[in-house]
Amino acid sequence: MKHTYPITGMHCAACVGRISAALSGLGDKVDVTLNPPRAVIESAEPLNDETVSAALTKAGSYSITTSDTGSWLNTYYPLFLIIGLIALAACRAETMHGWMLNFMAGFFIVFGFFKLLDLRGFRDAYKSYDLLAARWNNYGLIYPFLELALGFAFLFQYQLTFALYASILLMGFSSLGVIKALRAKQSIRCACLGTVLQLPMSTITLIEDLGMVLMSALMLAVKFST
Repeated sequence: MKHTYPITGMHCAACVGRISAALSGLGDKVDVTLNPPRAVIESAEPLNDETVSAALTKAGSYSITTSDTGSWLNTYYPLFLIIGLIALAACRAETMHGWMLNFMAGFFIVFGFFKLLDLRGFRDAYKSYDLLAARWNNYGLIYPFLELALGFAFLFQYQLTFALYASILLMGFSSLGVIKALRAKQSIRCACLGTVLQLPMSTITLIEDLGMVLMSALMLAVKFST
């Protein structure tokens, strides 16, 4: 019989190799994939989660993804906390326009920073769903620096018109890959905060991208209406 185990902590081909080797003794055939991140074990004998988890622990910082719906808030708590703190810090502005500028500056700088903590790991995770990164491998190495450039442009209000258009283009294009993954119901990892946090791809990822697009469009509309 086949046993399927979604796995968190995978972000590259090396992970696939380590996990395949660790699980090889648990069944007649082991198939480990990165996209989606899971292991399919064919075994004549029943398997339990504890046995698989123990084998994964020997391979590295990997774990079985459970289907516990009560853990949704726990899963996304770090993301909500980060965005909430950025939103709070942005309140130093006296106007809504200023708040949006501060929020976008904080968003791009913080999210770009997390990606730089494991740049190659981010690249490998990002190419699993981004349309350009999937075709041009090094785009994942460049993307965090694009976010940081936008963040500092908003922070210092440098070339704002260009930065707003660039934000719409960057985040709008990124959302296309997210939409494609969601429509295909792919069980993959979100790379919005790099590989530091284990976040699954969901509509929250899409809201992040489109939220940046919307704020940029609103600020451009205000700019050209005055």
